[in-house]
Amino acid sequence: MTKKMTVTSIQKTKGEKPLVMVTAYDALFARLLGESADILLVGDSLNMSFSGKKDTLSATMDQMLYHTDAVCSGSPESFVICDMPYGTYTTKEEALANALRVYRETAADAVKIEGGIQKAEIVKHLTSNGIAVCGHIGLLPQFVRFEGGYKVKGKTQQEGVKLIEDARAIEDAGAFCIVIEGVKAEIAAEVAKSVSVPVIGIGAGAGVDGQVLVFSDMLGLFEAFTPKFVKKYLEGAALVKEAMACYKDEVQKRAFPQDIHTY
Repeated sequence: MTKKMTVTSIQKTKGEKPLVMVTAYDALFARLLGESADILLVGDSLNMSFSGKKDTLSATMDQMLYHTDAVCSGSPESFVICDMPYGTYTTKEEALANALRVYRETAADAVKIEGGIQKAEIVKHLTSNGIAVCGHIGLLPQFVRFEGGYKVKGKTQQEGVKLIEDARAIEDAGAFCIVIEGVKAEIAAEVAKSVSVPVIGIGAGAGVDGQVLVFSDMLGLFEAFTPKFVKKYLEGAALVKEAMACYKDEVQKRAFPQDIHTY
C-alpha cells in the first residue's frame, strides 16, 4: 500500500514529480481512484455530475460533508480535500465555523477555497487555526453567474500579473497548494514558477506541478458536454449503457439468472 500523503509530502513534490489529483464523491469510486491518485478532491462539481444542476452554486455544506465522509471511509489511505461550497466562507468567522465542521464531521485532510488576494485573509484565518487550505485561482466556478459564464483567464499581461499576485497572496496566507483552473498555459507555468507550493492545473497546460480532473469527465461518464481540457481515458457511458442493455435483454429472455446465480 502506498503511504498516505501529507501536507508536508505534498509540498515536497514541488520540482520533483507531478501530483495526480482527481475528484471523488463516494466510497466506491474513492476506493478505485485512490489506488493511483495522490489526492482525492471532493469537489462541489458533484452538484453538476451527481445532482444534475447547471452549476456548483447550490451545493450545501451538509451535502459536501456527506460526500466527504463517504470518500474518507472508502479510501482512508488517501489525502482528501473537501471543497468549501459557495456562500460558506464569506467572512472569517463563517469560514472557520464551516471548516471546523469538515474536520470534526469527516476525516478530510484539508479544505479548498476559491479566490486569490480577496480571500487571503480568510485563508490566513483558517491556517492560523490549524486548518490546511488548498487555494483555487484562475477560472472560479463559483463566480460563473457573476462573470456570465466560464471564461479562460490569463489572456492579457495584466491578467497574468494578477494571477501571480493571487498565488503569492494565498501562499503567504499559508495555503499548502493551489489549484489553477482555465488559464492560458504559458501564464499558468509562470504562476507555478512564482510560488514555492505546488500548483495543480485543470485546463492550464502541462507546465504546472500536477493535474486534476473530474472523475466522471475522465472516465467518460458525463455526457452533457466535454470541456476542451478533458481527455477521456474511458468511454464509460457507452460501456455502462451496453452492459445495461445486455442485462435487460437477458432478463427479458429469462437468460438471467442461471443456475449458478440461484440459491
